[in-house]
Amino acid sequence: MKFDDYRISPEIKENLAALGFRRPTDIQYKAISPILKGDDILAIAQTGTGKTAAFAIPVIDIIHQQKRSSRSDSISCLVMAPTRELALQITGVFQSIGQHTRVKTDCVFGGVDQDPQIAKLKSGIDILVATPGRMFDLVSQGHIVLDEIQILVLDEADHMLALGFIKDIRQLIHRLPKTRQTLFFSATINPEIKELAYSLVINPIRIEISPKNPVAKNVTHSVAMIDMDDKRFFLERMIKENPESKILVFVRTKVRAERVFKAMERAEIKCLTIHGDKDQKDRLDVMNQFKTGDAKVLIATDVSARGIDIPDVDYVINYDLPDVAENYVHRVGRTGRGVKKGLAISFCSPEEKPVLDEIEEFLGQKVSVLIIDKEEYTTTIDLAADNPNDWNALLREEAQYVKPKKKKK
Repeated sequence: MKFDDYRISPEIKENLAALGFRRPTDIQYKAISPILKGDDILAIAQTGTGKTAAFAIPVIDIIHQQKRSSRSDSISCLVMAPTRELALQITGVFQSIGQHTRVKTDCVFGGVDQDPQIAKLKSGIDILVATPGRMFDLVSQGHIVLDEIQILVLDEADHMLALGFIKDIRQLIHRLPKTRQTLFFSATINPEIKELAYSLVINPIRIEISPKNPVAKNVTHSVAMIDMDDKRFFLERMIKENPESKILVFVRTKVRAERVFKAMERAEIKCLTIHGDKDQKDRLDVMNQFKTGDAKVLIATDVSARGIDIPDVDYVINYDLPDVAENYVHRVGRTGRGVKKGLAISFCSPEEKPVLDEIEEFLGQKVSVLIIDKEEYTTTIDLAADNPNDWNALLREEAQYVKPKKKKK
């Protein structure tokens, strides 16, 4: 089936063609028609399967068709997202697919001045993409009215629960009309998510895409056994051997992100970091540089994992294994998106082996081990620019501080 075969507006079909969308992915094929019919959806789909377009296409069409017969400046659809980066990514998808239609989409999120966001709300929008904190601030101030919401979309619901937003979501439900369409999307499922989902949806169409294989088939993943203190040498080698590749590096904490950044800087490798301590302007600038290819290497924490939807990421490097096994899925899902192939490589130290065991249990399969013999391991460290045992480098550095002796007259 092609997008041309769907009964959707010609403007949307033209936009999809311009974006290179010819045929729907599995999640799009299973979700678009039921959403157009007005059904509630409970969808479990891997990251990178095209689920944003799966709800954006029908939602835009529904609102576009309604606005042909009536004019309304109220918000018709609310899309909730757990992070600022993800909210911006979703908004971009809606705006691209909704070009030349009657549908206006915008987003609100924290960490920036609220006045420009309020100005856009006052100008009238149809689809609001929001993070919970800023949305509730603006609702309490009277800038957002939820009385006429027809469609509620919860995206990355599992991540919202992990970030502690469940009370916010339950509070939100009390402010929405009881008669509405609810679209619930999550990459993973557990009892808590099931309970929340079934408290929101009514007789939903349940969709599961490869539920037994949480990692997309387009991703080849492997693990290298590397001591914790040696990881920076192998990352340096990986980057230098793939100078034209986009490489996304995941670490466990903000402090680790900055330490790895400094190590790569010493090796004269240009890279960027993104984590919770950076303000929104910096985060947007970093994302843009990585997206355009001005920077080929981005070091990120798990908080940012779901908001990074950058095309053509060649490698995901798990510099640190994640604290939670299912976060592995969200990390490696940043590569191999759509029909593209991707590579995910994890650096596992001896103390992280129990975490690797949990990841393999979660995946239901073993991760293939990259064999590094002793000679190759030693050579990688010896040749690293950041090698503290490089005596020549130390002598060169020492020479900079030795004052030349004055010549005798």
